[in-house]
Amino acid sequence: MTVESIGRPGLAYRAIGIATLLALFVTSLVVGVSDLAIGSLSSDPEALQLIMISRLPRTLAALLAGSALAIAGLVMQTLARNRFVEPSTAGTAQSAALGILVVTLVWPNASLGWKALGAAATALAGTSIFLMFAHRLPPMQPFLVPLFGLVYGGIIGSAATFAAWHLDLLQYLEVWITGEFSGVLRGRYELLWVAGALVALAWWTADRLTILSLGRDASIGLGLNYAGMLRLGLVIVSAITALTVVVVGTIPFVGLVVPNLMSRFAGENLRHTLPWVAGGGAALVLACDILGRLIRFPYEVPVGTILGVVGAILFLVLLLGRNSND
Repeated sequence: MTVESIGRPGLAYRAIGIATLLALFVTSLVVGVSDLAIGSLSSDPEALQLIMISRLPRTLAALLAGSALAIAGLVMQTLARNRFVEPSTAGTAQSAALGILVVTLVWPNASLGWKALGAAATALAGTSIFLMFAHRLPPMQPFLVPLFGLVYGGIIGSAATFAAWHLDLLQYLEVWITGEFSGVLRGRYELLWVAGALVALAWWTADRLTILSLGRDASIGLGLNYAGMLRLGLVIVSAITALTVVVVGTIPFVGLVVPNLMSRFAGENLRHTLPWVAGGGAALVLACDILGRLIRFPYEVPVGTILGVVGAILFLVLLLGRNSND
């Protein structure tokens, strides 16, 4: 049973989802080292400045990054035809970090936009190589694909770490490997709106992505431009991953657990599932960011660390649930 098959109760689930996102949004604006009351915004210029420069950009960055990474994971799973892969376990995020490192070495004063372009190019190349090998693995052994992705991503990550160590840039590389929002301010996060636009593009092509998930022969038989959709999916995954790595660093597990959880709830039709996946990713990242701000208050734990724990627990729940249903 999915949310689309249960009629009017589905409206209640949507209302609960929207209310949860709104509650997390307001909580994220209020939580921080400096005390802030939403009611004082109209009378306190400093409170309004704090919201506009720091709290609101951080909250919007978490929403955009979470929804975009969840959609990137869903598209990645469609391209690989495997539910156990996502950009951070398939070499995409590691390739993006390597690209930023190369751009930094070649052009030290490059703007954030140029670094994002360089990261997107290497992420595109890295993801294409991953898919080329993934499609040649035996389809009857689905766990080989994520296993290959972990090894492949580990090799690229090791190459980037070795280059950074050799050039004394390890601390610089660490910024992109560990996802965190403490450095997000107005003027620093706006590139993530491009990732939001890519989420809208994924929703616009949802029906064709659903057909793509049926495989090459079935897609061509149904009249789909298989190669063109494959290229578009690659661009969406690579660009979203590069933008999030450049702005906030690598955030694990979002693209893996959210699409799997939401597909059980909302079904397999991407047209219906995409809004739930985007909302679920935004809520998960925002909730983990708030938790990271509270757990060692007034200090912060990076959201990448929190999601490393929460995501692993959710992934184990998914695996155990899958085994119990088999």
